[in-house]
Amino acid sequence: MRRSQPRRRTSPWGDARRRRSLLQALPKTDLHVHLDGSLRPATLFALAKEQGIKLEVRNESGLQRFLDKLTAGVSLPTYLKAFDLTLSVMQEPQALERVALELAEDAHLENVRYMEIRYCPALHLKGPLKLHETVDAVLRGLSEAGRRFGIQTGTIICGIRHLSPKLSLELADLAVAYNGRGVVGFDLAGAEKDYPAKAHREAFDRVLRNNVNVTVHAGEAFGPQSIRQALHSCGAHRIGHGTRLREDPMTLDYVNDHRIPLEMCLTSNVQTQATPSFEEHPFREYLKTGLRVTLNTDNRLVSSTTMTNELDRAVETFGLSPMDVRQVLLNGFKSAFVPYREKGALLRRAVLEIDQELERVEIATGESERDLL
Repeated sequence: MRRSQPRRRTSPWGDARRRRSLLQALPKTDLHVHLDGSLRPATLFALAKEQGIKLEVRNESGLQRFLDKLTAGVSLPTYLKAFDLTLSVMQEPQALERVALELAEDAHLENVRYMEIRYCPALHLKGPLKLHETVDAVLRGLSEAGRRFGIQTGTIICGIRHLSPKLSLELADLAVAYNGRGVVGFDLAGAEKDYPAKAHREAFDRVLRNNVNVTVHAGEAFGPQSIRQALHSCGAHRIGHGTRLREDPMTLDYVNDHRIPLEMCLTSNVQTQATPSFEEHPFREYLKTGLRVTLNTDNRLVSSTTMTNELDRAVETFGLSPMDVRQVLLNGFKSAFVPYREKGALLRRAVLEIDQELERVEIATGESERDLL
C-alpha cells in the first residue's frame, strides 16, 4: 500500500510581493513618528532652495549616502545627527505646515488610519517662530490632511533630555494649553545616557495633573532603569521603544500586567544598535509574552522606512502569522491617545476591515491558520 505523502505547508501570505500588497492594504496606526525625521527628500531640497539654505548634501543620492553613514548600526547620538540637516529647513511656519501635511498624506497612501506625530517645538525657533506658532503650523498641516485624505492624527509635544528641565516645563505648559485642540500627549526624547528622565519630573507632574497623556523614550539606548524612571517618576502611559525591558523581568511583568504599550520601531532599533540585529530584536518574544507591542516607523526619512516596511520586516524576520499581524495592528488602535468612545469606533472599523483582508489570505492560499498549526 502506497503511503500518503505529508501535506506540504505553504506560507499563508503567498509570495513576498503578494504579502507586501496585503500588508499595505491593512488599516494601520503609527504612534511613534518624528516630524523632523520624516520629510520627503524632494521637500528637503525644495525648502532649502526656497529659504536660501546651503545643505551639506546636493541631491537625493547624496542624501541617502549621508543617511546611510549615520544609520549603519552605530549609536543613537550618531543617528540623531541627521536631525541637524532636517531641522535647518524647518524654522518657518510654511515649512512645518507642508511637512506635516505631506507626512500625513504619505501615511494615508499606505492606509495608516491614525497617526501621532511628535516633535519638539523648541527646536524650530531659529527663525521667526514662537513656541505656540510651531504648534499652530503643524496643526494646520494635519487638519488639511484630515480634510483631504480622511486620516486622523494627533500631535505629541516632546521635551529633550539634554535640554533644561525649565524648558521642558514650558513645553509641558504648551501641551496643556493645546490639550484637546490637536495635542494628545507629552514625551521626553533624546539620548538617555547621562540625561535621566527624573530630572524633568516637574514637567511630567504638570501634564499629568492636567490630564495630558504621557509617553517617554526609554530602554532604547540605556537599560531597564530608564524604563522604571519613565514609569514611576514620569507616569508614562506608553513606552517609546523599550527594547531592553527584557533585562528586568519584574518590570516586564509590571508593564504587561498594567497593559502599558511599547512603541517598537524595528528598523531604527537596529540602526541605533538598540538591538544588534533584526533577528535578535525582542519584538517576537514580547508579543508571545502578551505585551502590548505596537509597530511604528520612528523616522520615515532618516530610517528609510514606512509602516508597510516595518510590518513586512516583522513578518519576514519573525514568521508572523496573519493572526499575529492582526494582534499587532489592533494593539496600535487600542494604544492610541484618543478618547475611549472615539477609540472604540476606530477599533471596530479596524477589526472589520482587518478580518475581511485576512479572509482573502485564507481564500487565496486555500489554508486557514488552523490548518498550519
